[in-house]
Amino acid sequence: MELWSELFSDWVGILSFGTIAVVIVIAAYFYVFFSKKMDEDQGQQ
Repeated sequence: MELWSELFSDWVGILSFGTIAVVIVIAAYFYVFFSKKMDEDQGQQ
């Protein structure tokens, strides 16, 4: 648990965590978005 307290004890750690969280959310969104688009393309052919 020392790792978490050290991560959130400074602005740099908080911004790093926020950046990592945003990247994971964007990756999940792109995965869902592109998988739906690929399914639509398969249905049209």
